[in-house]
Amino acid sequence: MTVRRLLALPLLGVLLTGCGIRATEVPTDFGAAPSRVPCSLAGPEESAQSAHGVPVQVFLLCGASLVAVDRTVRVPEGTADARRRVIVAQGLLDQLAKQPSPAERSAGYTTYVPGGLGVTGPRPKDPEDTLRLSTAPSRLTSYALAQLVCTLSDSAATEDDGSVILGGPAPDPLRRYECTDDLRDHPGSTQPPSSEVTGA
Repeated sequence: MTVRRLLALPLLGVLLTGCGIRATEVPTDFGAAPSRVPCSLAGPEESAQSAHGVPVQVFLLCGASLVAVDRTVRVPEGTADARRRVIVAQGLLDQLAKQPSPAERSAGYTTYVPGGLGVTGPRPKDPEDTLRLSTAPSRLTSYALAQLVCTLSDSAATEDDGSVILGGPAPDPLRRYECTDDLRDHPGSTQPPSSEVTGA
């Protein structure tokens, strides 16, 4: 009996060890937490850099979708509403064209809006909330147009109805564009809903 017990001890040890190995097949340690979450920023970096100005949001591309990011635009005090609208619109275009900060690039943000894009107010016979770009909207990439439409339609540059009237230099026709959930989610494959503006 003593010999049998001695022989059984190594076998029992192997069985217990085997159970331990099988138990570790289920992952229990996922390692260190990720240092950052894509499209998530640690803090309001841009706001801290620009203490003065009108708080605005611009839409940048991140993870194949449009994500709002806080910015500021400088507007002189006492500016008339019509002029204010154009100043805000130009400030938004400049912010969209500017390369994202190092923290934003690290989190996956990018922009497709080209530099040097200008904007003016309505021409004679244009609706009063018209914004005319220095480049026709039809010449922009789908990503850039989506960024512009979603940024401008949700800003003080428009009438706050979720849409924006855009055109290129006169006599380029005007269209009213809307920013939708589908456009924000799929800016590369979705055209912004738009309708022709008549009487311009």
